[in-house]
Amino acid sequence: MSKAIRPLEPETDIALIGAGIMSATLGIMLKELNPDFTIQIFERLDRAGLESSDAWNNAGTGHSAFCELNYTPQKSGGAVDISKALKICESYELSKEFWSHLVENNFLSDPAKFISRVPHMSFVWGEENVSFLNSRYNLLKETDLFSEMKFSSDRGEIEKWVPLIMEERNGKDAVAATRMEIGTDVNFGELTRNIIRHLEKMPGVTVHYNIETLDIDPHKKGGWEIITRNLLNDVKKSCRASKFVFLGAGGATLNLLKKAEIDERKGYGGFPVSGLWLKCNNEKLIEKHFAKVYGKASVGSPPMSVPHIDTRMINGKKELLFGPFAGFSTKFLKSGSRLDLAKSIKYDNILPMISAGLHNLPLTRYLIDQLKLSHEDRMAALRQYVPQAKSDEWELKEAGQRVQVIKKDHGMHGVLEFGTEAVVSADGSVAALLGASPGASTAAAIMFGILPRCFKNECKSAAWQNKMKAMAPSFGRSLATDKNALAASRQRTSKILNL
Repeated sequence: MSKAIRPLEPETDIALIGAGIMSATLGIMLKELNPDFTIQIFERLDRAGLESSDAWNNAGTGHSAFCELNYTPQKSGGAVDISKALKICESYELSKEFWSHLVENNFLSDPAKFISRVPHMSFVWGEENVSFLNSRYNLLKETDLFSEMKFSSDRGEIEKWVPLIMEERNGKDAVAATRMEIGTDVNFGELTRNIIRHLEKMPGVTVHYNIETLDIDPHKKGGWEIITRNLLNDVKKSCRASKFVFLGAGGATLNLLKKAEIDERKGYGGFPVSGLWLKCNNEKLIEKHFAKVYGKASVGSPPMSVPHIDTRMINGKKELLFGPFAGFSTKFLKSGSRLDLAKSIKYDNILPMISAGLHNLPLTRYLIDQLKLSHEDRMAALRQYVPQAKSDEWELKEAGQRVQVIKKDHGMHGVLEFGTEAVVSADGSVAALLGASPGASTAAAIMFGILPRCFKNECKSAAWQNKMKAMAPSFGRSLATDKNALAASRQRTSKILNL
């Protein structure tokens, strides 16, 4: 993509801050809903999709709750709650429908460049964990969304599924696994860049790189003034978005939201957590494993710490990763400033942030323990999944930054959230997306949720309703309860996306 300095348009209908998967998704939706919309996209880096959307920075699982055990928590009485898993799975099916629409309409060319079929598995050991996985399986198997799930506690069968994990494993351990053949791997960086590339060719759309958004303020003529700085020449300029501003800048969103003069920004804070992968350098091991295998977080660990041994397709090459391991940085972006955390602390969120910290001491202890880990400590964690792993065949690779949402609950009480949250102003003229997983995987569903809050009248029109159903045929329907619609959706997306 071009790095040339493009002049800012003095006024557009829409401003999208950040050129990641969220802005790309919303931008292409808005142009389809109203081709006359004028849009500017502002990105501080020199290409789209290089921060949280990038393949090395993003989990890339295509989060569908097929294997992520943290989406099916076990309650104190032992019962397993599958409600979140159903919602996430349904949302991911909507994303696949939307991507299929983009392929059908030549907005995306070769789906193999961003999505591929990789089985999703959960794997546990120990009698208690085996019992949990079996209970989870029995509940999910009864739903249409998960009807194709397989369960096994037979070591021989599991070895056929994932020989790398069973090789040299202690034969006395009780083990169990579930498997969904229809799982996917997604390169969200490549997907983002393809969508943005198409947007750049559309009339009325301008994409600016190396442009940092400093602030958004109410404009005297209505709408919002976007204050920017060109990082190549340090020139500050402003322009106007007359209808709508979307803050989709990953970790940088929080600080921009705090500057926006909307009441809904109050009480929000963020806690940054950096990620680390162990990357395999042994091509024989990489070829031997073909699955995304998620385990169960250890007792006392936060949900985001769920370990997985992960087949990834990155830039046309098969990779094998294990993690995530956590680090700590006060940056809100991988390419951000160490002052990001300090700048995010305001009068309205300092007490909720302190409260959340006091109520999440296990997270603090977890991060401290993670920071102490040596390479051999990380290898010991890996050997729980790959018993024969050799230290010299795995290297540490830095992943992206996550900013976990802290929000005000009752009074000044703060709650630490581990999901994705949309914040929308009362008049619908500003929307911001905060949080992390499942994030990118449910981008289409998130945007379909934001649109009626920001374009209320338009979304009520038959024209927009019909266009949204064209983008995602199951829009407005429940795939969780409509067996025929689910079957039709999966058959269609599998064919179009070559899955």
